[in-house]
Amino acid sequence: MTTTPPQVGLATEDATTYAEWFACLADPTRVRLLHAVATHPGEITVGALTEALGTSQSTCSHHLRKLADVGFVRLRKQGTTTLVSVNPACCTGLPHAADAVMGTVVTRPCCPTDLPDDVTVRAMTDDDWADVRRIHGEGIATGNATFETETPGRRTLEAKWLPEHRWVAEVDGRVAGWAAATPVSTRECYAGVAETSVYVGEGFRGRGVGKSLLHKQVTAADAAGLWTLQTGIFPENRASIALHHSAGFRTVGVRERIAQHHGTWRDTVMLERRART
Repeated sequence: MTTTPPQVGLATEDATTYAEWFACLADPTRVRLLHAVATHPGEITVGALTEALGTSQSTCSHHLRKLADVGFVRLRKQGTTTLVSVNPACCTGLPHAADAVMGTVVTRPCCPTDLPDDVTVRAMTDDDWADVRRIHGEGIATGNATFETETPGRRTLEAKWLPEHRWVAEVDGRVAGWAAATPVSTRECYAGVAETSVYVGEGFRGRGVGKSLLHKQVTAADAAGLWTLQTGIFPENRASIALHHSAGFRTVGVRERIAQHHGTWRDTVMLERRART
């Protein structure tokens, strides 16, 4: 008897869609057109695009139809004039496709079940604060964990974190990492939205500690009625981005030059996870 091995990686349907998108953008004129449309406020005429790119109107129209066929742009007739606008969905869909192809998006449902046996996650207690602040400092030292340059004091952290959503991970009786959730707003309408932070100690990285912590954070948030978790991660921290994708987070977008870090403007990738309600 023969069996068909389970499909891994990208689904065939997704791969086909992404291939069509990338094939469409294989022409530099289309790339320039899409950029011109995407960066223009509102709709733009074909005539204005033709003038901006320095090409003929027939060439411009041909490439616009190709972009419209795959859903990058929208065409709308107004009398004899064709108005062009970007499809807002492609502003997140195209970056997501690139992430999926490069392997930073794990296309499996939340949450991972292959948690390490030697990692135990429990509620944070008063006795853990020294370890929590030490591990926070180790994260700061990497240069890619946070905008903070000094470890916050206990009172500062206690004041901002949700009391029922603070966790520590232990390995062989030692605190190996922690996770905590912070409300994003005091407004009632955002009562179920929190920003999550996950830190793993220097000597425990690559052992599934972060996976175990995020698994606990997500499942506890779901049980408590938090409907959205979000986080901002430096693009250079690809391991953390992949970890959050594996827990059901999706990339919302990139916040360009959102803040300075040691005098340098840095971007962050904004990710969020919606509870399965």
